Amino acid sequence: MSDIRDRAIQLYDAFTHEHRDRRELLRQMTLLVGSTAAAEALIVGIAASPVAAAVIDPRDARLSVERTRGTQAGAPAIAYVASPRKSPRKLATVLVIHENRGLTPHIEDVARRVALAGFRAVAPDFLAPQGGTPADEDKARTMIGTLDYDLALAQARALLGTGRAGRAGAMGFCWGGAFVNRLAVAAGPALAAGVAYYGPAPAPAEAARVSAALMLHYAGKDTRVNTTGEPWVAALKAAGKPVEAFTYPGVDHAFNNDTSTARYDKAAADLAWQRTTTFLHARLDG
Repeated sequence: MSDIRDRAIQLYDAFTHEHRDRRELLRQMTLLVGSTAAAEALIVGIAASPVAAAVIDPRDARLSVERTRGTQAGAPAIAYVASPRKSPRKLATVLVIHENRGLTPHIEDVARRVALAGFRAVAPDFLAPQGGTPADEDKARTMIGTLDYDLALAQARALLGTGRAGRAGAMGFCWGGAFVNRLAVAAGPALAAGVAYYGPAPAPAEAARVSAALMLHYAGKDTRVNTTGEPWVAALKAAGKPVEAFTYPGVDHAFNNDTSTARYDKAAADLAWQRTTTFLHARLDG
C-alpha cells in the first residue's frame, strides 16, 4: 500500500505541476488501484480540500482581517491582510505567497496563523490582474501558467514597501516557495527574510544577487524540487549568504498543507512552523 500511495502522489504531483489532463490522471490512477471509484477516492485524499476546516476562524476576536483591492505596479491588486488587534509594537510585515491554485481559503488561514505569531500578514492574490483566483483550481493553475511573472514580482516589491523599512519578510509554499526564492533575487534589501517551503529554486548563478536571509524547507521524498534545491543551497552558502536549509525525511511535497489528508505530516509541519516563526522574529523584530 505504501508503494501505491507513493506512486499515486507522484502522479498527482505531475498532474498539478506539469499541467497534465485530469482525464489522463484518472486513467493512470485507475490502472494503479483497479477501479475508477477507488481512483477518485485516492485523488480526493491527495488533493487539497477547499472545504477543509480552518485552523484559525476568520472571525477570531484576536485578529483584524480585511480584503484589500487597489492597483499596484499599474495593475489590479487584491490581498488578504491579517494582524493582531492588540500589539505593543509596530509589527513587521510578512507576505504569505500562495500555491499554484491562487489565494485559497487555506492560504488565508495560513495568513491568520502568521498574524497570531506576531506579524502583519499580507497574502496577495497574484491572479488579480486576470480577475482574481477562481473557485475552479484547475482553472487557477492554468492562469498561474500564463501570469506576468515580472508584474507579480513588481507587485510583491510594492507590498514589501508598505511595511517597516528593512523589516519585511515573505514565506511561500510550492509555487509560492519558488516565488520567494525569486523575490530574494529580485528585491534586494527590501526583503530582509524569506522562507520557502518546497519551492523549486532559481539557477545557482543567481545566488550572488540575494540580500535576504533565507530559510528553506524541503520534503525528503520530493525529488522534483530537491534536485533544484540542493545546488541552490550550495550556491548560497558558497556566496556567503545567510541560509538555513532543512530536509524532512520520509515526507511528501506539500507536507505543511493540512487540507491534503494524504500528504500532510503534522510532526514535520509543526517543526517547520516553529523554525519559521523563530527565524522570522529573529530577522524582522527590533
